[in-house]
Amino acid sequence: MSLDQDTTLPLDHLVSTMEARLDAWRVLNAACRAWAATGDETAKQAVEHQLRCLRSLEEFYAFPGRQLMGNLAELAAEGEAAGAARLSARLSTALLSKSYHSNPGEWDGDESSLDNADRLPPALDGNGGDVHRPYFEVLVVTPTPQAKWAEVSREMRRLRRRQDPFVYELVIVGSFEDAALGAVLNPAIQAVVAYDGFPFASQHDVPLLHRFLQAHVPPGAADLTGEAMTPALVRMLKNLRPELDLYLLSDRKVEEMAANPELACVRRVFYEVEEPLEIHLSILKGINERYEAPYFDNLKKYSQRPMGTFHALPVARGKSIFKSNWIRDMGEFYGLNLFLAESSATTGGLDSLLEPTGHIKTAQEKAARAFGADRAFFVTNGTSTSNKIVEQALLRPGDIVLVDRNCHKSHHYGMVLAGARPVYLEAYPMMEYSMYGGVPLRTIKKALLDLKAEGKLDRVRMLLLTNCTFDGHVYNVRRVMEECLAIKPDLIFLWDEAWFGFARFSPFFRQRTAMGAAALIKRAIAGSDYRSALEAQRREVGADPDPADVRLLDRRLVPDPDKVRVRVYQTNSTHKSMSALRQGSMILACDQDFHHIEEAFHEAIFTHTSTSPNLQIIASLDVARRQMELEGYEMVMKATQLALIIRREVNRHPLVSKYFRVLDLGEMVPADLRQTGLESLTSTDWTKAIESVWNDEFVLDPTRLTLVCGSAGFDGTAFKGLLAEKYDIQINKTSRNSILLQTNINNTRSDVAHLMKVLVDIATGIEERLAAGGEEAVAAFQGRVAALMKDVPDMPNFSRFHDHFREDPHSTTSEGDMRSAFYLAYDEASCEHVKLNSREIDRRLKNGPELVSANFVIPYPPGFPIMVPGQVITAETIEFMRKLDVKEIHGYQASLGLKLLNPKALVAQPVMRIEVA
Repeated sequence: MSLDQDTTLPLDHLVSTMEARLDAWRVLNAACRAWAATGDETAKQAVEHQLRCLRSLEEFYAFPGRQLMGNLAELAAEGEAAGAARLSARLSTALLSKSYHSNPGEWDGDESSLDNADRLPPALDGNGGDVHRPYFEVLVVTPTPQAKWAEVSREMRRLRRRQDPFVYELVIVGSFEDAALGAVLNPAIQAVVAYDGFPFASQHDVPLLHRFLQAHVPPGAADLTGEAMTPALVRMLKNLRPELDLYLLSDRKVEEMAANPELACVRRVFYEVEEPLEIHLSILKGINERYEAPYFDNLKKYSQRPMGTFHALPVARGKSIFKSNWIRDMGEFYGLNLFLAESSATTGGLDSLLEPTGHIKTAQEKAARAFGADRAFFVTNGTSTSNKIVEQALLRPGDIVLVDRNCHKSHHYGMVLAGARPVYLEAYPMMEYSMYGGVPLRTIKKALLDLKAEGKLDRVRMLLLTNCTFDGHVYNVRRVMEECLAIKPDLIFLWDEAWFGFARFSPFFRQRTAMGAAALIKRAIAGSDYRSALEAQRREVGADPDPADVRLLDRRLVPDPDKVRVRVYQTNSTHKSMSALRQGSMILACDQDFHHIEEAFHEAIFTHTSTSPNLQIIASLDVARRQMELEGYEMVMKATQLALIIRREVNRHPLVSKYFRVLDLGEMVPADLRQTGLESLTSTDWTKAIESVWNDEFVLDPTRLTLVCGSAGFDGTAFKGLLAEKYDIQINKTSRNSILLQTNINNTRSDVAHLMKVLVDIATGIEERLAAGGEEAVAAFQGRVAALMKDVPDMPNFSRFHDHFREDPHSTTSEGDMRSAFYLAYDEASCEHVKLNSREIDRRLKNGPELVSANFVIPYPPGFPIMVPGQVITAETIEFMRKLDVKEIHGYQASLGLKLLNPKALVAQPVMRIEVA
């Protein structure tokens, strides 16, 4: 797509401007080659047209820069087709490989008014040695006339020193709009220096670039003038890319600007350019604060010390391995550093994960800053443990928890350990694909209002939801929390974002993360919008509305800012979407009342954290944070782009789409939960996609792709095995007739190409087998497809807890004492086993006594408990179990049958009652 075409911009160009830029360079390169080969005037015009388009875009990047772009334009104007082809090829290759970060030859042009010492980054001037110095770019926003921008660049280059740890180049723009474009388009920008007094309007008259601005520039910004423009720019940039370091230069009262709360996110305010060296040093310091990985850096230093090890870890220093006659290959495989950096000691600067006071503490503080939290805690045995830590710290025996029944099993076990009483919430089903979506907000509100009507709202402690779900359903987190807080102002939220930690670094999904939404709510509480909306709400439904008032379910509820306590927790499997070692996890907290539960929180950490945590996992969490702060924006955008490419290519390929398809938004989210009506992530105007992200109850994480394989005759498990064993493709999750693909910051376009080739090969094989087998083969294939795609068992909802495990069997709310049921099953005499297909099951379903599960039963897929301890088992659950054809079912042994609590035990053991003061 040409950059000056006034056409609809597809979403995949919005989320990865780097890919769009590289594609545009490839188009220019091809046009130059065609011109060089033919000398045709039409081919020359194509080159000049594409070059004009690119020159507008390249204003926002330091390389190739105005000089090299000018050289290329001059070659084209003079008819030097061969020279233009050579230069465009060199520039295109340098951009693709990023060789210009370290190769001085890439910056050379045929003509130059500057010497190399001025023009080249310091690592490229021949004096930098072989030491790698990371490269980044600085956005300068200035009212200075464009004719003087080269002088601004020269002044900053003269400040470079050989001892500088980083390399940077300037990207200079002259307006508010261009600053927004630079931050969106150029992920290499890590800092912004804004000179006060810049205008609003962009100098570029390119319709497509202006369309980018519509999603990022706040309403009314165009009407701002003078002193109001700078705070508006600062807020916009911080909302867009919170990792950026911001600096201001002004010739007015800098003391007042530095004290302005609207400019609190600015690192420093300078009086014009009286201290250019301080600006340079401040930029480097800001980057270094993000670059420092204190625990990892210290572990590297520790590994080089000549340590004598008299502690209980023989592999430390590697002597037991490298001197061994039998396991030396282990050392050769993993390398020496792994063992040099091992220790069971917490002294000598290594710090303790249980009670960090040094480098781990600092690393956790940096993680909290990076993820927008008040506090961050590292966990080295997975998010299963993170979940249990939060639940043990916050929940007390008898507390009621509203929880998605389909959440990860660690939450169910966490509630057992804490003695909490779950009220299971049902997500909307997608029966044809044997999976569930998310829990509608209406369902959540009704559960809270029902508990209020029963006089139990004071016992409701927590709402626990998975965001995003395994299959990619993302909640409108802010709206869920706001409306729940309108009913119960002190409700605690635990968002399991195991698969969604990367979303902090996406400008589109940040507001749908727990920490992003918590920040928005805290900001809203401090403003006036809540108060005016609250008054309107009170006029309509009253100050203390009747919980039975159905209007509460259908109107948007507003919390009382004077009563609200923002108490939000997020767990993320850092290893699932960032560069951390397996089992690396984080707990993030934004809790105004943390000081009340701090001791309990640390007790929970002591309970669940190993006294011998893996040092390499801790270090990898530290480094993962560093990477995401410095290049997460670019990497997440690229992962999203690759996912959208897969969606588009699979669904439009003439052969592949006969047998496979990636489910789209309209198939994964019911229409009533997509208020904008958005149906597709790929064939849509991106402005509508942005509206959907802000407003719809559910959206899809584009990086999670449900690929239907049942239409190719494969169940999910079989197809997963085929991909792994024959084609070297690994995936995580399957359903009866689909598999889940996911892209992440590790993937490349080569991976996408490999996947597409594999799908083409498999589809071709199906075609050949059907053609060779004749009508009989076709009939068998169609029967197999029908069995997978049409004869799909209905997934059962949660039934109820047996009356024995309910305080009041006549209550209209469904909470139950799962802990008592769980531990009752430890008594063999209280349990029985009944074969799944026995007549005894059918007899008891019809005549009683009721079948009551003694444990969790979790089939994979779907991967959530279809039975929990104390649950009454219904005919629907038995039918689902009998139709299951999966091999992995946790909590069920076919040779023994279902484990049940026997009827006598349910009479003999009374449930523990909770007395409420």
